[in-house]
Amino acid sequence: MKAMLILVSGPYLSDTDGDPDKIAKNLAAMEAMALPIFERGHLALVGEWLAWPVIRAAGGSNHHDAVFKQYQYPVAHRLLSRCDAVYRIPGASNGADLECAKAREMGLPIFTALDQIPLASAP
Repeated sequence: MKAMLILVSGPYLSDTDGDPDKIAKNLAAMEAMALPIFERGHLALVGEWLAWPVIRAAGGSNHHDAVFKQYQYPVAHRLLSRCDAVYRIPGASNGADLECAKAREMGLPIFTALDQIPLASAP
């Protein structure tokens, strides 16, 4: 199998009440999947890695402003068009559920456990 680009999708703002420490913990949970996915021969992406530079360039500065809301999901949805699969980590998240629904519409596989991700052949 060829190496895939896998979008890691999960809670970000969900159940945080805007608490920066809880948001950081959610982001860290998604980022923690980068190495295990890499070890299976693939590359992981987290939508926020790409969304924040766009949000900041458009004048956004926090999770509560209109600019954040304008760009966060569209960046992730556009990113899906470049990804080969989604890895959905546990936890309630409307945004992650939307990403997975879009991925299904696009015919992308959605993995919910690391052992579901096939090993890639060496590059």
